[in-house]
Formats: sequence, C-alpha cells, structure tokens
Amino acid sequence: MSESTVIRVADLDNPRDAEAILALTEAYAQDPMGGGKGLSEQARQQLIPALRQHPSTFTLLACQQDDIVGAALCFLGFSSFAGAPTINVHDLSVLPDWRGKGIGRRLLEAVAEAGRACGASKLILEVRPDNRRARALYRAAGFKTARLGGQPYLMMEKALK
Repeated sequence: MSESTVIRVADLDNPRDAEAILALTEAYAQDPMGGGKGLSEQARQQLIPALRQHPSTFTLLACQQDDIVGAALCFLGFSSFAGAPTINVHDLSVLPDWRGKGIGRRLLEAVAEAGRACGASKLILEVRPDNRRARALYRAAGFKTARLGGQPYLMMEKALK
C-alpha cells in the first residue's frame, strides 16, 4: 500500500541508492513504454557519474520497507515567461510489481512539494501518446497538455551523438 511508502531524496554517493536508480531506469527502458530495449552498456556505465556531475539533478525514491520500488528523476530548469524555475520530471519509474498501488502518485506529489519549496512555476514531463496508464496518472495528478497561445507543444529532438 502507498500509505507505508516512504519518499526520500536519493543520495547518488550511496551505492544502494545508485544501484536502485540504475535498476529502475533499466526496468523502465526494458518496458515497451520505455522503448523495450534496455539501456546500452555505455548508458549503464555513464548514468550515475553523469547524474552526480549534472548541477540540477535531484532524484526522489519510493521505499517500501527495505525495498526501493520507484523513482522520480528530475532536473531543475527555468521558464523565461514565468521568470521562475521549472522542474522536469524526466523519468518516473515504478517496478512492475508495485504499479497500481499509488506509488507514482506519491512520487509526483513529492516532486510538486519540492517544486513549491524552490519557487518553481511548474512541473514538466513528456509521455508517449500510447502510454494510457501514465497519461491517466498524470491527468489525475493535475497535468495537462502544455500549450502556448492556445496551441499544444510539440516535443522535438536532435541527436548529437
């Protein structure tokens, strides 16, 4: 049950937390909604050191007794239109056996609390259009399609490597 879930800030220098973040990210990447392929060996090797070096990283972990069962990997950004920080929820992952128990909702609530504490203007995330389960969770948590001037945002990317 989510009532017994403890949400805490991850310590990337703690090997247990680092291993859990890597395992949760790998589980997400292996899921069909995460691409279904898992992380490359290069990504597995670089993830934790790169997160340690990134200046705006913060990760919240969902713990059930001794087990780490979920994570919200977040980055601080900035909204020029609001003149205030934003928080990008880059990855929200919950182990498959723990899904549907309110853990994702609790993680999102904790991210929102952290956002309010740092004066963030909004939380931002991306989700696949076919990820119905995640979209339902995000809608229930108050997320809406991002719009500017009445038009929805379109996410784009350009690979650099």
